[in-house]
Amino acid sequence: MLKLFFVINLLALPAFSYDNFSRDDFPSDFVFGAGTSAYQVEGAADQDGRKPSIWDTFTHSGKIDRDNGDIASDVYHKYKDDVRLMAAMGLEAYRFSISWSRVIPDGKGPVNPKGLQYYNSLINELIRYGIKPHVTLHHYDLPQALEDEYGGWISKNIVNDFTAYADLCFRKFGDRVKYWTTINEPNVFVLGGYDSGFLPPGRCSPAFGDNCSRGNSTTEPYIAAHHILLAHASAARLYRKKYEDQQHGFIGINIFSYWFVPLTNTVEDITATERANDFYVGWFVNPLIFGDYPDIMKKNAGSRIPVFTEVESNLVKGSYDFLGVNHYNVLNVKDNPKSLQMEERDLVADMAVQLTSLPRDTPAFEFPVRPWGLQGLLEYLKKKYDNPPLFIHENGQRTRRNSSLIDWPRVKFLHGYIGATLDVLRNGSNVRGYFVWSFLDALELFDGYESSYGLYYVDHLDDSDLKRKPKLSAHWYSNFLKRKSMSSEGLIELLQNATIVSPAHSLL
Repeated sequence: MLKLFFVINLLALPAFSYDNFSRDDFPSDFVFGAGTSAYQVEGAADQDGRKPSIWDTFTHSGKIDRDNGDIASDVYHKYKDDVRLMAAMGLEAYRFSISWSRVIPDGKGPVNPKGLQYYNSLINELIRYGIKPHVTLHHYDLPQALEDEYGGWISKNIVNDFTAYADLCFRKFGDRVKYWTTINEPNVFVLGGYDSGFLPPGRCSPAFGDNCSRGNSTTEPYIAAHHILLAHASAARLYRKKYEDQQHGFIGINIFSYWFVPLTNTVEDITATERANDFYVGWFVNPLIFGDYPDIMKKNAGSRIPVFTEVESNLVKGSYDFLGVNHYNVLNVKDNPKSLQMEERDLVADMAVQLTSLPRDTPAFEFPVRPWGLQGLLEYLKKKYDNPPLFIHENGQRTRRNSSLIDWPRVKFLHGYIGATLDVLRNGSNVRGYFVWSFLDALELFDGYESSYGLYYVDHLDDSDLKRKPKLSAHWYSNFLKRKSMSSEGLIELLQNATIVSPAHSLL
C-alpha cells in the first residue's frame, strides 16, 4: 500500500523533463557542494569573544521587522553533526564564510584565539571527511567597529584592514583551504547597503531609500564598490606574493546576476539589456578583466564614479583566479531614458532601465524554473570576458519555511539547473563547480526565517533543539552525487526509499 502511495503521488507531481544524467557525465575535477554563510547559520553571536558585525546591528536596529542571527541554526555548536550529514549526503565541497568579527573582534588589532580555534576545527572536520572547504571572507558582515570608526567600505582605510584580515586567514587556514572568495556579491551588498538602504549597513539618501539616518545614494554605492575592488585586489596580490607558492590555492570574487531579457526586440530594449549587464556584472568584472569600469557607467555616472589611477588599474586587472556566480532568476529589461533627466540620480537611475518579472508558471513565493537563464548568463560571461574560470556559488529554490519536506519545487529546480550546467559545460564554458544554496535553512537576507532554501529543514521558530530534517531534495542531491541516474525510474526509486516520506506531507 505504501509503495502504491508513492507512485500515485509521483504521477500527481508537476510535469518536468527527466533528462537522464548523472554525476559521471561531469568531469571528475568538477566539484559539487552546498553553501551557507557565517551570520546566517552560526549563531553564538556574542559567545567566545565575537563582537557585532553590521549585520548584527542591522537586524537589531528596530527599523524593520526582521529576525536575527543570535542563535540561527547554531552551527557554531553543531558543526560536527552537520559535517557528518554532508559526508553522508556525498557532498564534495562546502562553501562557508568566516565571521571577521569572530576572529578579529574589532576588525583590526587583537586576534581572538577562540575564533581561530572554531574555524580550524570546522576545516579539520571537513578535511577528515574528504570535503573541500571553499571559504568566503566577507558575506555582508563587516565588523561594526570599523563602520563606527571610519564608515567601513566608504573609507579607503578599509583596504589595509581587509588585507590584514585576509592575511591572517591565509596564514592560519591556507594550508588546508585552496579556494578563497574575497567578497560575496558586492554588487547587491552595495546596492542594498548604500543606495536603497534595505541591507546592512543601511545607508541611503531619503529620496532613494527608507529609514536611513545617514548616507548618500548618489555617490556612496560607487565609492564603496571602488574600495571593495581595491581591497579584493590587495588581498589577491598578497596571496600570490606570500602564499601561493606554498599553498597552491586560488582566489576570486563573487557576483550576483539575473539573466536579463529585452522586453521587446527594439534596439532600445536590446541596448538597455546590455546596459543592465554592464551595471550589474561589468561594474565588477570589467575592472578585473580590463582594468576599468564599463564606458556606459563612466558616461552616465560622470564624476560620481571614482577613477582608477594607473597603479590601481594595474592592481585590479587580472586579480582573480576564478569568478563566483550567484543566480536565481530572469528579468525583463525595458529602456527608461527619462531617469537620466533626474536632477539627483543614484546608481539605479544611472542604469536607465525598468526591470520587471517575466510571466510566472509557479507560485509567487517560488522562483520560476528557467534553467535557460543560467545558460544564458554563463554563455554571456564566456563570450564577453574570454571564458573565465567560473564557480556557480549560489543556485537554489525558495519555498515557505513551513512547506512540505517533500519539496518537489526544489527537486525540479536543481534537476533543471544542474542539467543546464552540464549543457554549457559541453558547449565549452569554463565552469568548474556548482554549489546549492543552501545546505541548511538559514536566516535569509530579505525575509529572515520566513523563507526556506535548505536541503535540510531547520525550524528556527518552534524547535529549540534545531533538529536537522532532510528534505526530498537532500535525498535527490545525494543520489545524484552518488552517481545514480536522474531518470524517471530513479525518482520513483527515490520516493520509495526516502525515509522522510509520510502520508501527512507536512512539517507542522
